[in-house]
Amino acid sequence: MKEFPQSDALQRLPEQFFAKLVNKVIKVKQQHDDVINLGQGNPDQPTPKPIVDQLKKAADNPLYHKYPPFAGYPFLKKAVADYYKKEYNVDVDPTTEVAVLAGAKTGLVEISQCLLNTGDTVLVPDPGYPDYWSGIALAGANMYEMPLREEHNFHPNFQEISQSTWDDAKLMFLNYPNNPTGAVATPELFEQAIQLGDQHDVCIVHDFAYGAIGFDGEKPLSFLQMPGAKNVGVEMLTLSKTYNMAGWRVGFVVGNRSVIKAIELMQDHYYCSLFGGIQEAAAFALQSDQSSVNQLVEMYESRRAALVEAAHQIGWNVNAPKGSFFAWFPVPEGYTSESFADLLLEKARVVVAPGIGFGKHGEGYVRIGLLSEEAVLREAMQRIGSLQVFSPLGK
Repeated sequence: MKEFPQSDALQRLPEQFFAKLVNKVIKVKQQHDDVINLGQGNPDQPTPKPIVDQLKKAADNPLYHKYPPFAGYPFLKKAVADYYKKEYNVDVDPTTEVAVLAGAKTGLVEISQCLLNTGDTVLVPDPGYPDYWSGIALAGANMYEMPLREEHNFHPNFQEISQSTWDDAKLMFLNYPNNPTGAVATPELFEQAIQLGDQHDVCIVHDFAYGAIGFDGEKPLSFLQMPGAKNVGVEMLTLSKTYNMAGWRVGFVVGNRSVIKAIELMQDHYYCSLFGGIQEAAAFALQSDQSSVNQLVEMYESRRAALVEAAHQIGWNVNAPKGSFFAWFPVPEGYTSESFADLLLEKARVVVAPGIGFGKHGEGYVRIGLLSEEAVLREAMQRIGSLQVFSPLGK
């Protein structure tokens, strides 16, 4: 059979690190049926029943059996604007400042193709979400990695970026609460980013996928709450984490009108938007009582406490994440992130995500998801403790 060569754009795509991890897990699972997978980012709870019921009812509407408007139904964009006003006291024009996405991942890949030309420079957090790299590669642009270091609270140090890099940069990705580190943003961080974006004509894209998940009574900060944010950038959010709707594929980009226009122009050529019933259920989720979200955050906070306590009991000196549903734990001396993850998989049958998969500055850490029951998290830590790679704290 003929083999047709892939395009140059496809050949520029980065290697999918986590595909290799999945293959390792499959091999171990073939021999053992007790593998604990803490390496995934897939919510383990169901979508709240009222949202599901709204979809069931909406599916009977014959209007939704036709093509939806290319840019999505106006009622959904209004729901997004209402949500921003209610949750963050931010005024959003639903007509010109909101675009509907088939999940935030889609927008995070598309935006590079919308705004970048071959050879342009993009500022990306390192460690960071690997799909930023995919859109950049498809656009033929260049990445400049901004290290996220623990001593800086996993915030980029903008002072490290040279004048020539700022001159070449066209786009900057930020992401708080952060995947993988669990760090949260401060007003000062966003203020600096907005000032520099304005000064150097850099569009800022804030990935707000975990925006609802903050701990210790702190509500995560929206980029759009900061003065001047809409002038220089956009924020992307998704219903995947907030409402356990990962499989529904609903997200939004909100902010700068020229960016919204570019995203919608590209999507005019790719999609006919989302099934109308899903759009109606999404609007319902955003506009309804948010008690299910509060309960979800409480659950993650309780799991966080259980995980950190159990880690400390085995001598793993770790810090609790401030947001997201991930923990970012240092590997013990003598291991790389990948060799330590391999050890846990092979000897303890516990899956964690090696930090190197999120960028070179992710080396030295592993990412652990809070996406299992507390008893499972404790069991995972006990298994890791049995390997005796840590010394009990205080000894």
